[in-house]
Amino acid sequence: MRILVATDAWRPQVNGVVRTYEQLSEQLPGIGAAVELLAPDRFRTLPCPTYPQIALAVPDRDRCARFIDGAKPDAIHIATEGPVGLMARAYCLRRRLPFTTSFHTKFPEYFERRFAVPGAWTYALLRRFHNAGAGTMVATRSLRQALAERGFRNLLPWTRGVDMSLFRPSGVRRFGEQRVFLYAGRVAVEKDIAAFLELDLPGAKVVVGDGPQLDELTARYPGVVFTGALSGRELADAYASADVFVFPSVTETFGIVMLEAMACGVPVAALPVTGPIDVVTQGVSGILSHNLREAALAALALDRVAVRRAAEAYTWDAAARLFVENVERALFVQRGRPLPLRFAGVPRLAR
Repeated sequence: MRILVATDAWRPQVNGVVRTYEQLSEQLPGIGAAVELLAPDRFRTLPCPTYPQIALAVPDRDRCARFIDGAKPDAIHIATEGPVGLMARAYCLRRRLPFTTSFHTKFPEYFERRFAVPGAWTYALLRRFHNAGAGTMVATRSLRQALAERGFRNLLPWTRGVDMSLFRPSGVRRFGEQRVFLYAGRVAVEKDIAAFLELDLPGAKVVVGDGPQLDELTARYPGVVFTGALSGRELADAYASADVFVFPSVTETFGIVMLEAMACGVPVAALPVTGPIDVVTQGVSGILSHNLREAALAALALDRVAVRRAAEAYTWDAAARLFVENVERALFVQRGRPLPLRFAGVPRLAR
């Protein structure tokens, strides 16, 4: 089976959405499916306002239609609500084709913070976008409940994974022998990184990542180590060098970086909000508290072996299988259509 994924988030962007579909592309062939990506690199692009590192596709419906027609997908999944996602959605509606979507990012909260746009307005637009599809995949139970309360329909549980062979304890101390409290992820205002950097904590604070707020935070906090973006073994060693992973964001939908830290045996200190409350086991893989300083200090005492063990519950293979099962249920079973021959052989998750 061939699944076309329309996404505005793709390389060279570095974020959880990109990582998710990179892994999906790798995992699906092993279970009898494949991904064809419709991404911004198929179009002319312009830099995103306020975030020039992100290239936005210039809408071209004819080009979009030609690409999808040529791909001959068995199913269409729309990953993001940007120009690429909108073009793919319009294509499906014109052709009366069912499609699935996924809710990856809390844009209403981001827009409210950056541009003072009322969140209710943005949620109304997103609700209209997603409810036109046959099902919307969401990564956590708490997000599913929150979206259902806002009128989103046909919500399908999905999950994420972590590469346990790459992200593992290594004994390396890249930032010295002192206590190290580390954040990794996009360096942007909606991540609330300053809330971490303002904490009175013993030892060093480290920020791994890039983004539009990097220069501002580097100037404001000269005592903090800013590494810039890291990947692969360098990123894994940065995690493994930390004593606590501090995650101050209140606008997450999952937080793959928490799994990566946990796989390295590093406990998480975070707020009890969507994302952390679904991923972190309180008192085992991390500490959740509205007092982030207390959470970070308490996390120092957690068993790093137990922290890594908690991450083992999340695999990319399981995430890929659940993705395919969601597509099957939403696009075929719910519509009363027979499964395509290639689709019927895809292994199912145990129910």
